[in-house]
Amino acid sequence: MSSKKYTLLLGLLALAFSSVTAQVTPTGGYDWRDSSLIPASRVPQQNEFMNNQYYYPAKPRNQWEIGVKVGNFFVAGDVPSLFPNIGFGAHVRKSFGYLFSLRLEYMFGIGRGLHYQPATNYRKNPAWEGNGYAGDRVSSTGDRIPTTQKIYYNYKSKVQDLGLQGVFSLNNIRFHKANTNVQFYLFAGAGLTWYDTKINALNASGQAYVFPALSDAYKDKRDTRKALKDLMDDTYETDAENYGNTRAKLFGNTVKGSGTVGVGVAFKVNKRINIAIEDRHTFISDDLLDGQRWQEQPLGDATLTRSFDSYNFMSVGINFNIGAKAVEPLYWLNPLEFAYSELNAPKRMKMPKPVLDDADGDGITDQFDNEPNTPAGAPVDSHGVSKDTDGDGVPDYKDKQLITPTECQPVDADGVGKCPDPACCTDLMGKLDKLNECNIGDLPSLSFKGNSSKISKDAEAVLATVAERMRNNPKCKVVVSGYGEPSKSSQQLSWDRVNSIINFMVDKQGISSDRFVFKYGLTEGDPNTVDLRAAGEGDEGPNTVPAPHPNLRRR
Repeated sequence: MSSKKYTLLLGLLALAFSSVTAQVTPTGGYDWRDSSLIPASRVPQQNEFMNNQYYYPAKPRNQWEIGVKVGNFFVAGDVPSLFPNIGFGAHVRKSFGYLFSLRLEYMFGIGRGLHYQPATNYRKNPAWEGNGYAGDRVSSTGDRIPTTQKIYYNYKSKVQDLGLQGVFSLNNIRFHKANTNVQFYLFAGAGLTWYDTKINALNASGQAYVFPALSDAYKDKRDTRKALKDLMDDTYETDAENYGNTRAKLFGNTVKGSGTVGVGVAFKVNKRINIAIEDRHTFISDDLLDGQRWQEQPLGDATLTRSFDSYNFMSVGINFNIGAKAVEPLYWLNPLEFAYSELNAPKRMKMPKPVLDDADGDGITDQFDNEPNTPAGAPVDSHGVSKDTDGDGVPDYKDKQLITPTECQPVDADGVGKCPDPACCTDLMGKLDKLNECNIGDLPSLSFKGNSSKISKDAEAVLATVAERMRNNPKCKVVVSGYGEPSKSSQQLSWDRVNSIINFMVDKQGISSDRFVFKYGLTEGDPNTVDLRAAGEGDEGPNTVPAPHPNLRRR
């Protein structure tokens, strides 16, 4: 019996595991910021938590579980059980925490049994004596008077119970993984059991069976049961002993309190469905589930023993989680998930603003500053290096001649150049006048694809050419114009594209940011194009503009 039982259990485990592994079921918890998941009674705690006035989030509303199951049922009593037998069950379950839940369960099972050993000392069982059988007797002197008329105990019992069970989850608290798709649990509880047991004592004609004499006993258990099945019908027409009116009845059935223990494993299919395999055993202080009060020893031993019966139900079932605006039952969630997610990517913790050192106060933090001792007030580039607009080797904060023509270089310590002899002055002045003019010419336009603000490799080459022309025309400013529709997203995309071009020219090409005019969101132009042109009269404006909708910025 045990080997068959555990073989079936292993088969059910393999079936359930294969059904689960065929599904793609990413695990996850719930959004602790969603206030709709919090019951009204716990909203004050959630508000304090969200305002950093309380350490712990409120427990969310979680779904109910309902389930049905089917499996093998058998009675463990004085008469060996036949296999298999059918059993059914249904339950409703509610979680009260991550480890503990309560389950109300109903079970119905039909158990059958047939003893392979004959009995003669059945005088204490009225179901047999009342049908024409005569068992052993005891004489007036106390001696046993044996009989050769033997019987084979059998029964068919319909057992029902209703009980409340506490269920304890074993593996949903996980320190090194997220939520699990396989859950192991134990359960125990108490309830009421009621049963109705019949025995097969008469044939179809209502006559007692004529079993072989003792001298004709069958050779082994298998032969015995086969012969008995050929001899007997399947009527189970006789009421087994049931204590009469001395025991409480429910729907005409004998009723008794009972206790249940069990173990189970559930396989998650998705957030609404799981498959469970369970083995539960129920104990009842009653010895008549199998219709036999006394356990008779093998032939030749007149000793009678008495012990209470019990029954077992091994099942496979399907469970459903029900309920709107609620998380999964808590026994499917890992309570450590919130803590670990906050440690990895804080969303609620109050983080102090970072304080980055800037020893020389030039606005570039020390870890990015390539010139950490820049004098106060000296203009610097994005790397913290003092600007040298004319490239004469003297930084702007020391240069008394901010733009020295190449013809007048090298310069002295003050950045002042020495120009050629007077004979060349006329020609030189003409060149200086040209330097003071903006002869940068027409500049290109750049195109972007889709919603991208990233500068392509081809565009970088074009901007390198523009940068070279700006170095040769130090008096020129360039207007960078982006276009877009009046919507927020279009305006922000236009800003992102203009900003990426100016940053590239400053950071990658070393052009001073004050040589650009920042314009974006213009309506008369192609939204996917940014134009560059030399600044003319009246083309004034800032070289940096705050993002209009920073929450929509393209990263």
